[in-house]
Amino acid sequence: MQNLLRHFDRYCASYAPYKGGAWCYEDGCIYRGLDLLAAATGDVRWHAHLRRLIDAQVAPDGALAGYDAEGFNIDNILPGRVLFGLARDTGDPRYMVAAARLIGQLDRHPRTATGNYWHKARYPHQLWLDGLYMALPFQIEYALATGEQRRVSDALQQLSTALDLTATPGGLHVHGHDASHAQAWADAVTGQSPAVWARAMGWLAMALVDALVILPDDAATHALRQRTAAILVALAQRQGASGLWPQVLDAPELAGNYDESSATAMFAYAFLRAARLGLVTGAEAAGLRGAGLRALRVLEQTRMTEHGLAGICRVAGLGTLAGRYRDGTPAYYLTEDVVAGDAKGMGPLMMASAEAAFPGQPDGLGGLPRRRLSGQPSSQ
Repeated sequence: MQNLLRHFDRYCASYAPYKGGAWCYEDGCIYRGLDLLAAATGDVRWHAHLRRLIDAQVAPDGALAGYDAEGFNIDNILPGRVLFGLARDTGDPRYMVAAARLIGQLDRHPRTATGNYWHKARYPHQLWLDGLYMALPFQIEYALATGEQRRVSDALQQLSTALDLTATPGGLHVHGHDASHAQAWADAVTGQSPAVWARAMGWLAMALVDALVILPDDAATHALRQRTAAILVALAQRQGASGLWPQVLDAPELAGNYDESSATAMFAYAFLRAARLGLVTGAEAAGLRGAGLRALRVLEQTRMTEHGLAGICRVAGLGTLAGRYRDGTPAYYLTEDVVAGDAKGMGPLMMASAEAAFPGQPDGLGGLPRRRLSGQPSSQ
């Protein structure tokens, strides 16, 4: 674990904003990792990295660098999750002003007929699993910070509906759903995309876990908790002999299919967080914790390079991008570039490592020296 922490420190010290300094979800993955590392270890360096990076993007009046609400890009909501802790810990009003800008986008964001946010304005009537993680935990955290319960209810309804729309008989979920059935990738009857992409399932697992662990176990969340536990167990059962998960989850024997690192890190994070914070208990918690720790160890031992975590699918999506049509078939997901050091893998790896480092865990990885100083994030 200490080797990983040293690597994260070097990585973040030289990290350049993913899109030239513009507010974006890739940076948000790193911000989330830093926030959790600070909470888990109490080490001031993670908070210092976070402040250096995010304060260059949040102006004194709460304006966000390069952010355009009118693009209705659901991805742009994710980095806002760290604003709540910064607001509490610093007392600086600009962070909540910035958060209000993002919730303002969601208040006007177009929705499908079932009430789910469109993925982006240029992907009309489409729900992607990615977007659940980008928007809904932020929406819940904003609601808890402001006392607006209706936003919690709306987020829970969107999560439940998304599960219904994307479910497969195997207990997993396809990448996307087109409510208009207009896309060539959409099934004519169900509107579903054709394949189960591992990172889409990673976004989904993290969204469900992050939403539910900060809410009470009551009538509003009970059914969703049961469905989430079933999804996590189904994912754990599909962990490969390598300790990792394949890029196309529902076609493990597909020629050219490969173990993908970012999804593996996401699953490890979701498993460890769900077990640590009581979303699953007993034998289920022990099994998920074991699967998560195994994945984390394998990533550390076999996928870490001088350039960062290797084996990351750089990007994948549905529909037309840069003149190319992404048809969502299992074969399509094997055509995208595989890279090292991408924020979409490094951020979740930091998050999973933080979960393993929280004190008081029975696996022996917690209890790292804690050096919390006043002003550090304390959210868990």
